[in-house]
Amino acid sequence: MLPLILQPRDSATQLADRLALSAAITEGVHLPTTDFPDWLAERGRVNAFRVDRIPFAGLDGWSFEETTGNLVHRSGRFFTVEGLHVIERDGPYGDGPYAEWHQPIIKQPEVGILGILAKEFDGVLHFLMQAKMEPGNPNLLQLSPTVQATRSNYTKAHQGADVKYIEHFVGPGRGRIIADVLQSEHGSWFFRKSNRNMIVEAAGDVPLLDDFCWLTLGQIAELLHRDNVVNMDARTVLSCLPVPQRATGALHSDAELLSWITGERARHDVHAERVPLAGLPGWRRGEMAIEHEAERYFKVVAVAVQAGNREVTSWTQPLFEPVGLGVTAFLTRVFDGIPHVLVHARVEGGFLDTIELGPTVQYTPGNYAHLPEKERPLFLDTVLQAPVDRIRYEAVHSEEGGRFLNAESRYLLVDADELDAPLDPPPGYAWVTPDQLTWLIRHGHYLNVQARTLLACLNATTAGSR
Repeated sequence: MLPLILQPRDSATQLADRLALSAAITEGVHLPTTDFPDWLAERGRVNAFRVDRIPFAGLDGWSFEETTGNLVHRSGRFFTVEGLHVIERDGPYGDGPYAEWHQPIIKQPEVGILGILAKEFDGVLHFLMQAKMEPGNPNLLQLSPTVQATRSNYTKAHQGADVKYIEHFVGPGRGRIIADVLQSEHGSWFFRKSNRNMIVEAAGDVPLLDDFCWLTLGQIAELLHRDNVVNMDARTVLSCLPVPQRATGALHSDAELLSWITGERARHDVHAERVPLAGLPGWRRGEMAIEHEAERYFKVVAVAVQAGNREVTSWTQPLFEPVGLGVTAFLTRVFDGIPHVLVHARVEGGFLDTIELGPTVQYTPGNYAHLPEKERPLFLDTVLQAPVDRIRYEAVHSEEGGRFLNAESRYLLVDADELDAPLDPPPGYAWVTPDQLTWLIRHGHYLNVQARTLLACLNATTAGSR
């Protein structure tokens, strides 16, 4: 794990002040926020984008292995789609509730780079963002980090073009480090996948290339309030910013919080084993999809892609496609004048270390519609039935468009009361402050990717008040 490293010329206070100023400025020197929709639309017009569903037989370079049925690329690179068998036993001696399931999973062992480049203009930090096409995005083109590249991308395993601006994040010529940390990807769909989340301040001049724009944190905060504009990779990197401290007075000390997390990791006995995709219990493979026999959860599908501005301009690949719109939310309360959010110690089969802190609610409601009320996930109905005046933030954001097709969730911050979410929550839940989440995020594998998105959104709702 790579912890936060402050820029040499800045103290922690100076860096916090510079970030606070950028968050307070809602008009940058390069692109007015009001002109952003036209700029994004124009980038879509000048590049040719197309995504078509195809049968598995139409995949070029991909095939199902004869022995395992795993979906693999002939190069042995990129990723594989395999089976996963998970057994979870809770309690100190494995004597608590028991769960077992099988599912397809993406195995991609390489560590990618998600990096945002920063530079000061007129005394204000701006951040270099990219209009990037991903085949799984519902609107194809979204705002991404400066660099969003797997190792296969930036080492040119695909024989494509160079990754733009990669030299600012690797090698001796990179700039001053603001943040650099390994973070997990979706534990429900990736097997122990991590990416390097980086924010680097450029040391010299930076040419502005097509499809890129400089924005302040205040501008990005405004865009985070719009549906499907800021992509998942940008959101997770933005959550790693060492935002200014707001207040002290958490219900639990940092030491108590770490002890609780350790206890949750010890309480859950999770065995996740990769198994052949062929014959995976509960799943069936057809010409166009691998899907669950109950038609819930997600599907594995195939697409053909054309993208004029990518390192490779055409390709085919598998994608995971969820069944239904997700709901992802933090319940929030104020204790002794200090805002808190309710986190959930979530078990996901692909996590590296048993649990990570997730949102209060992270579910696709349709997957639980058949269950009686007492068996539905905790707090799900509280969020679904929240009055409008309790919703502090709401936007639809899509998940990682390079591996997931039309994977969207409603992200919400919902004010709660003692009846909705008690001071003493059920086992597996805890009240923490946003500052504590920011502190934890300096180290890898504490917050899952959905919680990191909500932290970025929470910071966006308070961007101008720091």
